[in-house]
Formats: sequence, structure tokens, C-alpha cells
Amino acid sequence: MKRQLSVFLKGAGMGAADAVPGVSGGTIAFVTGIYEELIHTIKQFGPSAYPAWRRGGLAGLYHHLNLAFALPLLLGIGVSLVSVAHLVVWLMDDHPLLLNGFFFGLVAASAIVVSRHPADWKLWHLVPLIVGLLLAHGLPSLMPLVTQLGIPSLVLIVGGAIAISALLLPGVSGSFLLLTMGLYGTVMQGIRSFDVSLLSTFAVGCLIGLFGFSRLLSWLLRRYHTATLQLLIGFIVGSLPVLWPWRELVRYQLGPEGQMIPLDYRYLTPGDYAILTGESGLMLPVLIAMLFGAALVLGLARGSGGSAPGRAGNGSHNSPDKEGSNA
Repeated sequence: MKRQLSVFLKGAGMGAADAVPGVSGGTIAFVTGIYEELIHTIKQFGPSAYPAWRRGGLAGLYHHLNLAFALPLLLGIGVSLVSVAHLVVWLMDDHPLLLNGFFFGLVAASAIVVSRHPADWKLWHLVPLIVGLLLAHGLPSLMPLVTQLGIPSLVLIVGGAIAISALLLPGVSGSFLLLTMGLYGTVMQGIRSFDVSLLSTFAVGCLIGLFGFSRLLSWLLRRYHTATLQLLIGFIVGSLPVLWPWRELVRYQLGPEGQMIPLDYRYLTPGDYAILTGESGLMLPVLIAMLFGAALVLGLARGSGGSAPGRAGNGSHNSPDKEGSNA
């Protein structure tokens, strides 16, 4: 029961993070030590489940799907997403500097926690690290292309597939990618009003992205473990500029429903922000929020029992860590 409660709370943290543009639930999974178990568990939901059921019945299926882990995690994510949706909208509207400051501190501390080099780290592992940085920086600018698909249901499906894939990547925010696709407000309003038609269409895309991308990540972690971890660290570090509280939107485009889709920002000091906007930069409160976010991550990392970043200490689906011979 203690394990299930712990997983539920970590799922709640993932759901809360994914409700905020610029923050990834994958980062929370990584820092709390459940990332690899999460990826390998999602991979189990597929054709291989049928033979497991034939061999062991419901008990065999329960073990194969690692439902002792998956069910409390999903419950935590779901409860958090539904309950946090209203709070996030309010914070984004009324206290954006404090919200961004908190998550900037959280993600920055996450990058520090997971950047410790494993024993088999090599100089060439800088390559996937740099690739992760570049992808984290460049992905948002490509997302507005999704709106050019034209058909609303197709846009929702593709957006769902991309957003859920981003959920699995530490540092890449599915919510922020939805924002750059012009879908964030639509999806959040659908959650708040429980629009079954919209959510069902979005869920189809999520399922496609979830099962496809989890298999790719699981294969990479099995074959090129350290290189994949460095790629993920690159994503985390590359996401930090998006969360910098004091910034000015300098380039945007309008979505199909007239919503503003951010494309580029200019990053400011608190003083410059105050001069530009005529409002207080709230430097001290934002710094406190940053420190609180960082302290929360460091506390979670310490409480995870000292396991390697992203690796569950007692999950049943962890695979041997190995680099491919040609990695």
C-alpha cells in the first residue's frame, strides 16, 4: 500500500506539471525515480499482453502490464489534471511570474540532479546531449505547422500524439507544445467542461503517440542507455528558457480561431521587465518561488532512495542497462 500511495503522489505531480505550459511530467517521473519503469510499463500494453493472459490468466496479465504501478500512477495523473486545470488557469492569468519562477527552479534543479555522469560516460555522449538541447529549442517553432492540416479532428489527433510523446520526454512540455499548436486553450476547456467528443478525438491521438513513442524510448534505453539519458538531460536543460519568468514575446502568429501562438521571446532582467511593462518584476517573491521549486526537487530526489535518475528502485520491468556494441 505504501508503494501504491507513493506512485499515486508521483502521478499527481506529473499531472500537475503537465497542466502547465513549459513543464514536463516526464521531468517529475525522471527526478522521482520512476521514469524507466514508466516507459517499460507503457510498452507492455500491446500485442504481447494477449499471450501473457493466455498463459497466466488475469493474474498473469496483471503482472505483465505492471498494473500495481500503472493504476495508481494513472489515477494520480487523472485526479491532478482535472483538479489542477482550474488552478492553473487562474495562476497563469493572475500570477504568471510566480508560477514560471516556481517551475524554473524545479526544472533547473532537475537538470542538476539528473546530470551526474554514470560510470560508463564517454566524451561522445556530449553529442546526444547537444542534440537534446537543439531539439528542445527548435521543436516549439515547428508546432504551428500542425494547424495547417486544416481538418479540426485531424489537428486534434496529431496534436494529441505529439503532446503525449512530449509527456514522456523530460524537459519537453506537452502543454507548451499544445500552446504553440494553438490547442492548449481548446483542450483545457474540453477538460473543464468534459466535452466527450473533443476529448475522445484527442485521446485517439494520445494513444497513437503513447504506444508508438514508448516503444522507441524503451528500445533506446535498452540498447543505448547512457546516450539516451544524456539526450533526455539535453531536453531538460533546453526547456529552461521557456520558463524564464521575465520575458517579452517578440514573435507570434494567430491560430485558426484567432488565438495567439508564441514563437519567440526576448529574455529580460527583472529591472528591464519592470521598465518595459510598468509593473513590478517581483524579483524577491519570484526568487523565493524558484528556491521553493528547487528545494522540492532536491527533496524528492533524496527521498527516492538514491536510485539512479529515472530508474525505479524496485520496479518489475526494469531491463538490464547496456549500450549497444555499435553505440
